[in-house]
Amino acid sequence: MDTPSDWVVRWAHLIPPGRVLDVASGGGRHARFLHEKGFDVVAVDRAAVPVAGIDFVQADLEDGSPWPFAGERFAAVVVTNYLHRPLCGTIQDSLIENGVLIYETFMAGNERYGKPSNPHFLLRPGELLRAFAALTPIAFEQGMVERPKPAVVQRLCAVRGNPEKARIAP
Repeated sequence: MDTPSDWVVRWAHLIPPGRVLDVASGGGRHARFLHEKGFDVVAVDRAAVPVAGIDFVQADLEDGSPWPFAGERFAAVVVTNYLHRPLCGTIQDSLIENGVLIYETFMAGNERYGKPSNPHFLLRPGELLRAFAALTPIAFEQGMVERPKPAVVQRLCAVRGNPEKARIAP
């Protein structure tokens, strides 16, 4: 799948100028989309899938190694179809003031539609809101989606700091 998530497309306009981090970037669909929007993008994944024009860091984010971006801050962090709960605080701390988090992944109930079905990889109701409680939510959704395939998901777009200073369009 090369098409970026509707959720990422919907909220990308909020991202302030600066570097953007695509966590667990997979094939790079969001990194490419954000690069085409003019952002300086860094993608990280355990599998090496370099994309032209994008800084790629190969790292296993779950093996206990140090966070490869220690001390760095990003204008946005994008995470889709990935959940490693111990990273939530680190991701939150990686945002600049007025930086944007765009997060979308599967939640409990998705096991009826396929993978992931392991509860370890499925959010509990409202879990993204609790995990990123220090951020100001702009939009939150949870439940059934039909696109790109039937699934049960949670989605959060949130801003670090004062949302009035964020680039929120009417």
